[in-house]
Amino acid sequence: MPINILMPALSPTMEKGNLAKWLKKEGDKVKSGDVIAEIETDKATMEVEAVDEGTIAKILVPEGTQDVPVNDVIAVMAGDGEDVKAASAGAGASPAPKLAEAPKPAAAAPAAAPAAAPAPKPAAAPTPQPAAAPAAQANGHARIFSSPLARRLAREASIDLARITGSGPHGRVVARDVEDAKSGKGLKAPAAAPAAGPSIAPSMSDKQILALFEPGSYEVVPHDGMRRTIAQRLTSSVQTIPHFYLTIDCDIGKLLAAREEINASAPKDKEKKPLYKISVNDFVIKAMAVALQRIPNCNVSWTEGGMLKHKHSDVGVAVAMPGGLITPIIRKAETKTLSTISNEMKDFAARARARKLKPEEYLGGTTAVSNLGMYGINHFTAVINPPHASILAVGTSEERPVVRGGKIEIAHMMSVTLSCDHRAIDGALGAELIGAFKQLIENPVMMMV
Repeated sequence: MPINILMPALSPTMEKGNLAKWLKKEGDKVKSGDVIAEIETDKATMEVEAVDEGTIAKILVPEGTQDVPVNDVIAVMAGDGEDVKAASAGAGASPAPKLAEAPKPAAAAPAAAPAAAPAPKPAAAPTPQPAAAPAAQANGHARIFSSPLARRLAREASIDLARITGSGPHGRVVARDVEDAKSGKGLKAPAAAPAAGPSIAPSMSDKQILALFEPGSYEVVPHDGMRRTIAQRLTSSVQTIPHFYLTIDCDIGKLLAAREEINASAPKDKEKKPLYKISVNDFVIKAMAVALQRIPNCNVSWTEGGMLKHKHSDVGVAVAMPGGLITPIIRKAETKTLSTISNEMKDFAARARARKLKPEEYLGGTTAVSNLGMYGINHFTAVINPPHASILAVGTSEERPVVRGGKIEIAHMMSVTLSCDHRAIDGALGAELIGAFKQLIENPVMMMV
């Protein structure tokens, strides 16, 4: 019996993927464990392995195809000893589906870009035309039939025609009906207001947006899977998670001094290069992890069934990459040294930009850190990435005047803003968490206790 090969789900949240490359062609024999294809998700390129022996009878989804739904049949394999032509003839019809082995990062994926074959060039955007205005009703009142005099009288009396019961032919509202309505006779109850939606006004359609610009003055760049996923997740986050924000300034003078001393004393390898180089962000990750342990009621995730209270601080760290961002996770960050955190982050950042992270390395976590200080940003707010209940936005460190003991002094200050999910973390609790972070980041030796 022929075997259907399905588009695998490479992560719990994956709904679609791009079939980047076929590593086997029709007629090739495969055995269990052979890598047959590369699948590109929104975050990484993964290899797919065969689970059975046989021959590739028919490839149904060509390489380079984007947005292939999970569990769609992508190819058919003839089982060992089965007629390949017969399997090809009935491709995708009724055989029992076979999923691939658990995927692993694709070794052959290029570092600078996804391994997918170039997608077909999108057709030129059609010359946009302004949307036609909806046809006006003959009576001017959206299917409410009324005489011209009745409409004028209703307008003068500030009465909605929709609330007047018409007594004319076919329910037509006439002048006497308006006069009756002035005294309350035949007046209907006002219609209930529609339930408020997630936004004040509907989003503009592609056609409406294109109509605002001169044809030929723009280029249409199709969204890739990563950009679509980021848009969907963050839109959902803002619409469904009640965010609130807490900002505090931190004096990181002691931290900078400690960082300089630690890096100066770092052991060297055979090539006389330091084995680690601690960054300010490494201190931030450690401080956030320890702060969550001190305020455990903030180390949570909201679910409709109950609150998940996490035992460890798994801190996601936003890493910019071509076309978007990803948040690899430092697991059990509260238990790790600064040098370990530093080396893990360097490895994660390099593999993230090459799209070689495994799903288990960026899914989950209990909180996140987003640092734009290297871009000179001194303050911003970040959007919570579910299932987290918080995210810390970190600005640049800079010399600022501060008042101490009635005197103006210059100090190295850094502003941080904590975004909290109000369903899981109340205002006072969030204030405790950012206060604990401030105490740790201003006194880094306390992270080691």
